[in-house]
Amino acid sequence: MTDKIPANIPRPTMKNPMPEEERKMLESQQPRNRDLANAVQKVGTVCNALIDEVNKVIVGKRRMLELVMVDILAQGNVLFEDYPGLAKSLTVSTFAQASGADFRRIQFTPDLLPSDITGIYMYNQKKSEFEFRPGPVFTNFLLADEINRAPPKTQAALLETMQERQVTVEGTTHVLQKPYIVLATQNPSEQEGTYPLPEAQLDRFMLKLASGYPNFDEEVEILRRRASRGKDNADVRAVTNPEQIVQMQKICEKIYVDDEILEYICGIIIGTRKDPRVYVGSSPRGSQALFKLARAQAVLKGRDYVIPDDVKSIVMPSISHRIILRPEPRIKGVTADMVMADILKEVPVPKV
Repeated sequence: MTDKIPANIPRPTMKNPMPEEERKMLESQQPRNRDLANAVQKVGTVCNALIDEVNKVIVGKRRMLELVMVDILAQGNVLFEDYPGLAKSLTVSTFAQASGADFRRIQFTPDLLPSDITGIYMYNQKKSEFEFRPGPVFTNFLLADEINRAPPKTQAALLETMQERQVTVEGTTHVLQKPYIVLATQNPSEQEGTYPLPEAQLDRFMLKLASGYPNFDEEVEILRRRASRGKDNADVRAVTNPEQIVQMQKICEKIYVDDEILEYICGIIIGTRKDPRVYVGSSPRGSQALFKLARAQAVLKGRDYVIPDDVKSIVMPSISHRIILRPEPRIKGVTADMVMADILKEVPVPKV
């Protein structure tokens, strides 16, 4: 594996050498590919500047912030699962501010109704007609805070928005603005007053992340920053804007992925279905998520092509929550991450 493969010409697979005529055709397209390489470099610069801005508020969680950025580029949704007070909501709101995007927050509670999320038709007496009043899902960044505190019927109100980026109310479909990203937080299921998310909804989150507790030095730095700014809220500048984010997402669609990388991704996904410890393996939605995230990871690193390390670096947070283990290994303490680590060791890594 190497990062020094020329980025301006897509490489053929090792199994199928490139014909001479096709090689000449690709060489004639070098200026266009050079433009793509330059565009990718610019996107990488903007993304890292955005992460740096969020990092001024969120201490010691650089890799987690990179994963959120990768998810944004891949047009996915993120689920943060951790204990209260570990900056899950702060991470989401700070990303929204640094992105210059519209941001709304829904506090999920047991009495929350689906119409409180999607919107409702109200009768306008002056016009003598019903008017649609949009709910908080009509935004760019939606924070679904403590999503598992609401009952399943309310949780399901987000399914259409997360997958199709639209809302259907009273038979009328309303398309959501771009970019649209759901970033949800949930408390661990063993805590009181929670309703576990069904597998169908978990599968719609492209990534599942956990922030974890800060170490001693990080906790000291948190207090030091709080003392220096003299207020609870931190000032965050907008590094980009919604229109630029959409353009960056489009550039990710042009990233070159070798056939052997595609086979590597499928090998990992098929491995989840064949492992005897797994009751339900990952669906094709998981392979597509891994594909899109790997391209976004390459862009974040300034490359216009994907290498195996891009795939490996994203497997755990993108696939582990999509598999269901059998009761026996679960009782013995086996986790989904352990299973995925074993699968990664078994699947041959392509030499591209």
